[in-house]
Amino acid sequence: MPRLPVKDSPPRFDPAPLAGLLPGHAAGDAVWVDVLSAVDRTYAELVDYQERLERQNHELEDLRSYLGSIFASVSDALIVVSRAGEVLGTSASVEALTGQGAGVWQGRPLAALFDPASGPRLDRVLAEAANRRAPVTVEAALLGPGGPAPLELSVSPRLDERDRLIGYVLTGRPLGELRQAYSELERSHAALIAAQAQLVRNEKLASLGRLLAGVAHELNNPISFVYANAHAMERYAAKFETYFAAVQAGATREELVALRESLKLEREVGNLRTAIDGARDGAERVRAIVEDLRRLSSDGTGEQVVFDLVATAGVAADWVRRGSKTAVAVDFTGLAALEVIGRPGHIQQVVMNLVQNALDAMGDFQDGRIRIEARIAAGRGELVVSDTGPGVAEDVAPTIFDPFFTTKDVGKGTGLGLSISAKIVEEHGGRLRLLPESPLGGACFCFDLALAGDPA
Repeated sequence: MPRLPVKDSPPRFDPAPLAGLLPGHAAGDAVWVDVLSAVDRTYAELVDYQERLERQNHELEDLRSYLGSIFASVSDALIVVSRAGEVLGTSASVEALTGQGAGVWQGRPLAALFDPASGPRLDRVLAEAANRRAPVTVEAALLGPGGPAPLELSVSPRLDERDRLIGYVLTGRPLGELRQAYSELERSHAALIAAQAQLVRNEKLASLGRLLAGVAHELNNPISFVYANAHAMERYAAKFETYFAAVQAGATREELVALRESLKLEREVGNLRTAIDGARDGAERVRAIVEDLRRLSSDGTGEQVVFDLVATAGVAADWVRRGSKTAVAVDFTGLAALEVIGRPGHIQQVVMNLVQNALDAMGDFQDGRIRIEARIAAGRGELVVSDTGPGVAEDVAPTIFDPFFTTKDVGKGTGLGLSISAKIVEEHGGRLRLLPESPLGGACFCFDLALAGDPA
């Protein structure tokens, strides 16, 4: 460790008062008084200088002890280098990484601590730090007992009070620890994403569970229609088979005419066409229901795509209405189509949660009504869901987006619907909010998404 220079210098003895004692001069009392006074002053100055020197030595020792404790306790690698590139001091962590004892590296070139491949990089970084007068980061490997020990080093210039370069300070942490920390952070982030996806799936399953009765009813009607028409077509097929069998048996024209009249084939041909059309319509309804269910149950992962917000909201709202035992009118106003960017599966879940909450809030309200409005505001696509229910109380409004908060009875709500919906919209770059005024007098929620073609 270098010693600090002592700026004070000892006092000089002035021989002028002793001139009267030299041979050839007469000495008087005044001369002796001057001599003694000069000696006293000189002695006093010597004592004062000695005291200052001792104080400075104590300060120097305290400073050396303080710096030594820092070098010994710092966990990161710390290397102090002179302007010429010589090592002035290292932390205990550097000694542990290199396997060398204290003071071994002091006075040696900086390159001696590192493997040969790191030398050119260090020289380049030192010059860059000196030119920029700012820290520069570099990867370099210390020479350790078990092989190179890679570090991520931050090289900072040391400047004096006149902003002149006097050396460098290198601090770093082993890359193994950093990579482990990054790996743990990545695993935690992946676990958080998985937990969020699981919450979305659980909430969607809870929503779908409430829709099972409606789904069964919606599927039962077209399937029953197809089944009934299939029986009718079976009867028509039997009549046609009877007629064709008579033709193949060589029946006369009069017999065939009589048979056709008895089987009423002219009427059954028209009925067959009707049955076929009815069966096709029922099958199309089943296909549409299954397609809606497929879109509704999709997890919404993957890249964001352009989709019609109005159509997506219509599918979600229709399924919630089908599963509801309360006759509630759902009206769409505003734009007939609104193309936005996002994940349709997730946005369907948001709309389902908002519509389901509106249905639950209205409860036994007579003539309940839900209005869904699509519009463009401030360059973004917005969807507004309002109802004729009792609205949201002022004391509850600040907490409605908190996880597990619910105003429903125990067992009738998870308390995650609005919280997950807000998170989904936030991940889409928008915000789900409760509007202070509702056009229908009840609660009014609004969320926004980026418009298709928006560069943002």
